[in-house]
Amino acid sequence: MTQVKRAFKYRFYPTDAQAAELSRTFGCVRKVYNMALAARTEAWARRERVNYNQTSAMLTAWKKTEELAFLNEVSSVPLQQCLRHLQTAFTNFFGKRAKYPRFKSKKKSRRSAEYTTSGFRFRDGRLTLAKTTDPLAIVWSRPLPEGAQPSTVTVSQDAAGRWFVSMLVEDQAVRPLPAVDTAVGIDVGLDHLLTLSTGEKIANPRHERKDRARLARAQRVLARKEKGSRNRAKARRKVARIHARIADRRRDFLHKLTTRLVRENQTLVIEDLTVRNMVRNHTLARAISDAAWSDFRSMLEYKASWYGRNVVAVDRFFPSSRLCSDCGALQNKMPLNVRTWTCDCGTTHDRDVNAAKNLLAVGLTVSACGAGVRPQRSTPGGQSAVKQETPRREP
Repeated sequence: MTQVKRAFKYRFYPTDAQAAELSRTFGCVRKVYNMALAARTEAWARRERVNYNQTSAMLTAWKKTEELAFLNEVSSVPLQQCLRHLQTAFTNFFGKRAKYPRFKSKKKSRRSAEYTTSGFRFRDGRLTLAKTTDPLAIVWSRPLPEGAQPSTVTVSQDAAGRWFVSMLVEDQAVRPLPAVDTAVGIDVGLDHLLTLSTGEKIANPRHERKDRARLARAQRVLARKEKGSRNRAKARRKVARIHARIADRRRDFLHKLTTRLVRENQTLVIEDLTVRNMVRNHTLARAISDAAWSDFRSMLEYKASWYGRNVVAVDRFFPSSRLCSDCGALQNKMPLNVRTWTCDCGTTHDRDVNAAKNLLAVGLTVSACGAGVRPQRSTPGGQSAVKQETPRREP
């Protein structure tokens, strides 16, 4: 059985010397990445391609110049790793899986550095990075798998000033769960975050709304500070800490929820929503972003892969809300303000529960026969008779 590689993330508190060294490393990583991207962009304009080996040779030449001699002061491992990341970005671009790589910004880009085994030492639970003398003061909020040795270590600092270290290890404890005969359809929303085909509704915690007033006050204070001043930097960190608090609570909730769903069900059927397009609706963008449907799906899929479960994504144009889950009759219209409706067969439906049941039924069909899920067509020219629904805004 293939071993699962898992990243274990911990917070740590660096000494002043470690913080200074890591900050220098972050700056050098950003500098090398941007220079390599500029070189590859110039070559692309000349209809030439530059690969990782060529940018690695450029890095060696840059280090020998007087202007860039400071690159020798930090570990070479993160610098090489950022070139590999750039190569991956271009591979995804040429494979039409991503947009053209962008330059890293000093203010907006993530501050991080990746170390491979030659760039750190991990012994007796103590992690020491290259170019530093003392081990990191890590808060071990949970233990690493017994006998695990990190293959990659990533150090980062978020906008709130918190330091984190992520260790990639093989986790032998992650293995397929015993098969069960349960399956569930999952309909996402804003009033309720999830509605299951079993009839269970999971409330939307609305993490951002709980801190909205505090966040608004902090942002007003930030707007009044003079640009470039220390007081503005302090105010910016206060705003970042509120955002971090919201994101931490949201992530924790989604992890617990997805783990529970994967453990309880063999097959999980979801709707293939294009959240990127849905947030263009400025009236609902904030609520949709707070619900984090994309994060939910991502967690559900990788945990299902770990534990031997199946996730089926149904075509977004499938009329799950307008289809009677009892007799199969298709309603012509179903305005978003209609939350319960009665079919001609006499069955009264909760809109969201009915949608979840329909998703489950069509998802099990796909799982059984491998057929694709396509929208039902009823208009001339083959155009879809239904559009992707945008959930109604809640008061």
